[in-house]
Amino acid sequence: MPRLSYALPSDATAERIRNRRGGILTPLDKLLSHNDALAAGWNSLLGAVRQQFSIRDDVRELIILRVAVLNNAEYEWAAHVDLGIRFGLDESVLEQLREESPSGTGNAEFDAVIAYTDEMTRNISVTEATFERLRTWYSESEIVELTATVASYNMVSRFLVALGVEASDREPVLSPNA
Repeated sequence: MPRLSYALPSDATAERIRNRRGGILTPLDKLLSHNDALAAGWNSLLGAVRQQFSIRDDVRELIILRVAVLNNAEYEWAAHVDLGIRFGLDESVLEQLREESPSGTGNAEFDAVIAYTDEMTRNISVTEATFERLRTWYSESEIVELTATVASYNMVSRFLVALGVEASDREPVLSPNA
């Protein structure tokens, strides 16, 4: 159970969140709703990250799951592991994501994204070598999207962990737009 009580957003904000999430409000939404402007803004930002970026779904979920591991955000892992599998992440990749220092997924593109995610999350600054690895796979626009995804899910996971939201607080079924 979270450290704070749940709240409800205004009707307009609730409708926008439910539209994005396939009809539900998650524990995250209900905590954000202590401030309606925050809930509305968060929904807009995460809606863009999840639905309006050009990076592939598997890469987005790879980032989200790695950030969840690095930040000990069990709720975030539980909310996204099935999506990761649905979008093509296999068990060996998921195992590597759970490692403190992944030895490699066997996919050079994924390994570059994991290294970037790790450096952004752990160190904030990113080495030139790690950044150049991304250029092998992604355009400048896509690197902006990757960076925004890592940053956004660091925000999400840190919010959830600080407020004590656990995997057991999840709704039974999450939509693909969570």
